[in-house]
Amino acid sequence: MWFCQSHVQDIPNTCLLTETSTMETKVLDGGLATELDFAGFNINDDPLWSARLLATNPAAIKQVHKSFLTAGSDVIITATYQASIPGFQEYLGVSVEEAHKLMDHGVRIAKQACLEFSKEREKGDSPGRRTPLAAGSVGPYGACLHDASEYTGEYVDTMSIEELQRWHRPRLGQLITSGADMVAIETIPALKEAAALVQLLREFPNTRAWVTFSCKDGLHTCHGESFPEAVAAVLKSPQVFAAGANCCMPEHVAPLLQKARELCRDPAKFFIAYPNSGEKWAAGTGWYGKADCCPLSTYVPEWLDLGARWIGGCCRTRPDDIKDIRTSIEQWKKTTG
Repeated sequence: MWFCQSHVQDIPNTCLLTETSTMETKVLDGGLATELDFAGFNINDDPLWSARLLATNPAAIKQVHKSFLTAGSDVIITATYQASIPGFQEYLGVSVEEAHKLMDHGVRIAKQACLEFSKEREKGDSPGRRTPLAAGSVGPYGACLHDASEYTGEYVDTMSIEELQRWHRPRLGQLITSGADMVAIETIPALKEAAALVQLLREFPNTRAWVTFSCKDGLHTCHGESFPEAVAAVLKSPQVFAAGANCCMPEHVAPLLQKARELCRDPAKFFIAYPNSGEKWAAGTGWYGKADCCPLSTYVPEWLDLGARWIGGCCRTRPDDIKDIRTSIEQWKKTTG
């Protein structure tokens, strides 16, 4: 299979993902696509979502990356969640080669943002943080169908493991070839799809990944499997260093982690959590309920106590939320020694 050979290797990777570094607490970024929405980009009904801007306005993506880095993110996630090779071909009218280059561009933009941020900090008064990392986002097949099936995972009932792998292989391979520091297999609604992707990682043996499920309550994935059993299954892979939940309600995170903790006791693995802001979504009217949301930072100490080590936000979480999450983590570290 052909992959675009990125120039991203020209960007120094000064903070490699190691066994030691993964076990440290880290702050993830927030909702990249919803931050672009706040900035005035009309992407909600776009079948490529934020990935369209890889072709039309890459500077806007880099600016959002840097806004989260400035707020305190140690790891940012590429704008490739809803990107795919066939999707770029269909909705942008590009060739297979050009589609691969756009996927590569997602990694390059994120890596450049990390490097520029680090250089700016070195010139400033507080150069202490390590060079941030860029995770290549691999979202679910359903997101690219643009029919809301990523919220149910029902498509896995009619697809084989091999079919899922055949669809994911080009995008996953390109993100890895392009130099992503790790892979974020995220917002996965069903264990079957997660298992297909974890098996696919074997084709790229030097790659490490996290896996996060979208969940409909405090016990089940969106497709209905037991969350603890799903997490335990993916953590068996030596290439998966963490697992958890994202794009869910924040109040569901603690019960999810509590149950998973009962099954997952490998000291070399940990949990990861980055839920939505707490706002709700209604078709036709959009997001609502901001006034009723508790700040994500108020949940953070409990998540840390339950074994989460990498924490951030998903939809509608903004740079200020990430700043507060970082403050909450630092306070927890001081009180727990």
